[in-house]
Amino acid sequence: MDLQQLADSFTPMTCIISVEVFPDGNYGNIRLVCGNKAYIDSIEVQNSDNMAYDTMLSNRFIPNSPYENYIPKDLNFENACYLGAVLKKPFHTYMHPERYPFWVDMYIMPIAYTNGNTHYCVYSMDLTPEASVSRMSDKEAAVTTSVLETCIKLRDTKDFKHTMDEVIEDIRLLCCAENVCILLTDYKTRSCSILCESTSPDFDNRHITEYFNKNIGSFFDIVDTWKDTIAGSTCLIIQNESDMNVVRERNPQWIASLEEYGIKSIVLYPLNYNNETLGYVWAVNFATENTAKIRSTLETTTYFIASEIANHQLLARLEYMSAVDLLTGVMNRNAMNKRVDDIISGSESLPLRVGVVFADLNGLKKVNDTGGHTAGDSYIKKSAALLKQAFPESEIYRAGGDEFMVICCSLSEAELRTKVEKLKKLQANADDVSFSIGYFYNEGKTDIREAMSTADKEMYRDKQSYYERYPERRRK
Repeated sequence: MDLQQLADSFTPMTCIISVEVFPDGNYGNIRLVCGNKAYIDSIEVQNSDNMAYDTMLSNRFIPNSPYENYIPKDLNFENACYLGAVLKKPFHTYMHPERYPFWVDMYIMPIAYTNGNTHYCVYSMDLTPEASVSRMSDKEAAVTTSVLETCIKLRDTKDFKHTMDEVIEDIRLLCCAENVCILLTDYKTRSCSILCESTSPDFDNRHITEYFNKNIGSFFDIVDTWKDTIAGSTCLIIQNESDMNVVRERNPQWIASLEEYGIKSIVLYPLNYNNETLGYVWAVNFATENTAKIRSTLETTTYFIASEIANHQLLARLEYMSAVDLLTGVMNRNAMNKRVDDIISGSESLPLRVGVVFADLNGLKKVNDTGGHTAGDSYIKKSAALLKQAFPESEIYRAGGDEFMVICCSLSEAELRTKVEKLKKLQANADDVSFSIGYFYNEGKTDIREAMSTADKEMYRDKQSYYERYPERRRK
């Protein structure tokens, strides 16, 4: 067969790929046999229209060269070539490998020709600088249906966590996997947490969970190696021992931990959004015979999952900023007003035993006048830290510049007094922090407005007493 003539019959960038197969079924060299002019130009010709040129490891095309001469070794690419050349199954995907500044629309078609133990396929591709919605949705019907169902669930929900539990269960069933998990990552704090997971009834993930919980402090060190292990591809797919050995060369510690816990196959996808890795989704011990379908589905599904996680995290940050005083870390006046309004309206209720504490800083104006607002901010932060120590399980609000309110629920009056006394001892030992304190306690139905008014009056009595003792510290 004239393979060059076959390549030249295609208009898009196209090459012929050969896959060497050993008697045991494993494959050897994967080579770029020949290519049409458009394909060779993508390697050799540098111009503004050629997005591929700068990404190539070599800019000289030599027929029958190993593909690794031009792009880094990529198990996903190798599996796709094996699927097309050896198993004679067509393959199509539209993806954005992290190593490239463009999206790749790739088609692999089997060729009914072999030469001894060498099999062949046609590889055609088109590049787009940005994601194309029409190309992304160009999937087989079953894949499109699965992705669409996920999108509908993600958008039509008021309970993010419950919906993610449903989505991860759907992914596990699609993959026929023993365990599927979404792990969230925070590269600033070098920490990670499990968002959701689904486990087959026949799979005991107890040891994996125990390992994660036991090593949660250092587990991020393993997670941090995954980007290099994926090596610029869209994902990592380990289907068999041969794949495991390839990845072992890149990441022996991680592969050893997988084998220790009986993991023989894994799909690992990064959840990327706006050039930031939000986490990873993995499926372990999956149905490897369905790899092509699983990959095609997850390449699109993870795109939408990452987008939804980013949106959820943004809303959480906005909610945090609207409710938390950024200087001290306690809740702010906006959150306090909402809490009080909800209690008054009846949408929230107080327990039968409740205490309200008002604590007002003494001498903040003098600190600001003598040390500037930086010193004043430091004074406020120290004061809030003492309140957190004295009332660790209570609702602490910064009601104003120098005033705090604390709501203490389900405790006795003696317990409330103990906490107030602890605050007084803490401020006495701190030397540079001073509060005027007033509190209210009630057993039974509590009028929150009366509670706040009483605590406020008691606080001002304490402040008056303070300035009688230290008249030189009065505001002027």
